[in-house]
Amino acid sequence: MPTKAAPKATPKKKAAAPKKKVASKAKAAPAKKTATRSSARKKSSSGVEFRNFEPYKPKRGEEYMNEPQREHFKLILMRWKTELMEEVDRTVTHMKDEAANFPDPADRATQEEEFSLELRTRDRERKLIKKIDSTIERIEQDDYGFCDACGVEIGIKRLEARPTASLCIDCKTLDEIKERQELG
Repeated sequence: MPTKAAPKATPKKKAAAPKKKVASKAKAAPAKKTATRSSARKKSSSGVEFRNFEPYKPKRGEEYMNEPQREHFKLILMRWKTELMEEVDRTVTHMKDEAANFPDPADRATQEEEFSLELRTRDRERKLIKKIDSTIERIEQDDYGFCDACGVEIGIKRLEARPTASLCIDCKTLDEIKERQELG
C-alpha cells in the first residue's frame, strides 16, 4: 500500500503548483487595471486629454446645476471642443505634408492605411464635436445635468467623467442591457 500513497502525493504537488501561478497572475492583474483606470480618467473617448481640468467642489447646501456649475461644465466642454478642433487642424497639416507617391506598393498601402485610420478617428471626433455643441446648447437652456429618460440628477462626478452624458447611471445601464439583448 505505500506504493499507492506515493503516486497520490505526486499529483497533489503538481496540482498545487499551478494554483500558485494563477494566484500570482491574479495579484498582477489589479495593478494593470489601476494603471488603465488612471489613464482612462485623463483621456476622453477620442484620446484627447482634458487639460487644466479642476474638479468642481460643491459647497454645502448648494443647489444642483446652479450658475457656477453650469459655467464649470461649459468651460470643460469648450476646452474639449477646442482641443478636438486643434487635432483636426494637425491632421489636415500632417496629411498634406506626408502625402507622397511611393513607388513601392507596400509603402503606398501602409500610408493609405495610416491615413484611413486617422480619418476614421477624425470622423468619430466630428460626431463628438456635434454632441458637445448640443450639450452646450442644453446648458444654455438650463436643461443640462438631468437624465433624459427619468429626469433624475445625473451627478457632478459622472458629468465630469463624461460631460456629454444625457442619462443617469441606472438608465444608461438599462439602455446597454437592452442593446446587448437586441444584438444577441
